[in-house]
Amino acid sequence: MRILKSIIYTVLLTASLFTGAVSETLLKPQGFAFDDPEIFIDNHDRAFIIVEGDTIHIAFLPMPDSPKHYGPLQDEDFVEIAEELGVEAAAIRAVVDIETGKTHRGFYAEDKPVINFDLAVFRKAAARRKVDLKPFADSPALRPLDMRKYGGHQPAMQARLDAAMEIDFLTAMESTFWGMFQLGGFNWKLCGAESPQDFVRRMSRSEYDQLKLFANFIRNTGLLPHLKNRNWAAFSKIYNGPGYAARGYHTRMASAYKRYKSQERTKSTDK
Repeated sequence: MRILKSIIYTVLLTASLFTGAVSETLLKPQGFAFDDPEIFIDNHDRAFIIVEGDTIHIAFLPMPDSPKHYGPLQDEDFVEIAEELGVEAAAIRAVVDIETGKTHRGFYAEDKPVINFDLAVFRKAAARRKVDLKPFADSPALRPLDMRKYGGHQPAMQARLDAAMEIDFLTAMESTFWGMFQLGGFNWKLCGAESPQDFVRRMSRSEYDQLKLFANFIRNTGLLPHLKNRNWAAFSKIYNGPGYAARGYHTRMASAYKRYKSQERTKSTDK
């Protein structure tokens, strides 16, 4: 009963925080013997409160700026964002095809986005930020990826990221590539996020959020003309780095685009 009361109270409090209307009635609803809440911040910069001995993270509750929908992206989502950007939906799908492979998914489990934590980038970023990694030599963040222990590549990668965030949240999130478009955390501002924490929250919420973050990134990095003109070499050089040609990113995207374009024509004919 105590836990249920805590959850109900937290939902009421969170709603009040979002609206800015914290009333005496809301802070102390009938039947609840709570004191006025004190909001704390943990080392991941997440807000939480303590209600009758229960620690509840406000950041884990649903946010008011809900995405259009949860679950896998739909055809109309690609069309919607493509029209906003002035590009073809098949062009956006081609990027997904290369970045996420056969799965075409932004999540490997509920609330768990597909990620790629780059240990080399983390070490360089830590040195740049003067984060001393020596005391954490035995941390899973700095150890070889143990897929057997965690039951798969993505769970093992998540465990490594979680451990890295315990060392330094900002360095860890910026050293990770997120979601179905594999956007680098260091690009959180270019993706239109309000903060690194907002970037992680939205990446972890829905594929639609990931699509919107990608759209912002394309707008803010000069990539839009290349995607619009399907200049895959120029696009890949910026998006995937100078090694794009050796890994065939541009040719693979061009091939994927042609495949999706052909599928669009087939669907149109069937109608």
